[in-house]
Amino acid sequence: MGFLGIIEELFHEYKSKQNAVVGVVVEPIQSEGGDVHGSSKFFQNLQKLTKQNGAALLIDEVQTGLGATGKFWAHEHFNLPESPDIVTYAKKFQTAGYFAKAEYQPKQPYRIFNTWMGEPAKLLILDAILETVNQENLIENTRKVGDILLNGLKDLNRQYPHLILNVRGRGTFCAFDMPDALVRDKFLAQMRNAGIQIGGCGNVTIRFRPALVFAEKHAYIVLDKISEVAKRM
Repeated sequence: MGFLGIIEELFHEYKSKQNAVVGVVVEPIQSEGGDVHGSSKFFQNLQKLTKQNGAALLIDEVQTGLGATGKFWAHEHFNLPESPDIVTYAKKFQTAGYFAKAEYQPKQPYRIFNTWMGEPAKLLILDAILETVNQENLIENTRKVGDILLNGLKDLNRQYPHLILNVRGRGTFCAFDMPDALVRDKFLAQMRNAGIQIGGCGNVTIRFRPALVFAEKHAYIVLDKISEVAKRM
């Protein structure tokens, strides 16, 4: 049974208990879980399934939002029939928040508020960030550089098929797997010693989260360093 089948069973299970599901929360790319990607068809059918069951679809764009995948929002890749019901964002936005369709907005102000949400100074910073992203065409830069990074990682997979596995990505939001956690952690340490800071996620995954100003020259430097480290392992 696929993931959609499992979700559909859960809808039926909770409905039979008179405890209906009110919403589904999903990342466009499951980030901390190991950069797990879903297809456009998966997300389109997930939206259809939530609507059939009267549940909201909340897409968590905390890590993927603001251009990292080559589009402003990662869910734009999925060609959904309509916008998600709720979208959350943070990190590169310098403030945390959400936007929602009218039917999901609180009737009273400040019903959803906490220490980490927006305040005027952060919104001024965000305004400057968005202006810079547009003026310097940074989302298009991320798409182009992401193609170089992803294709370079695929080349490295062909050179080191025993070490670099399951290459995937959108924009510069790229990742690959390694044989096991010990090898992955050793690789990360050697990359740091070589001057490249990258991270791990999931059990065996290496992930890339460069800034939007990450340029072609930076991608080639990273790919060269990965090759150097892979040769020594």
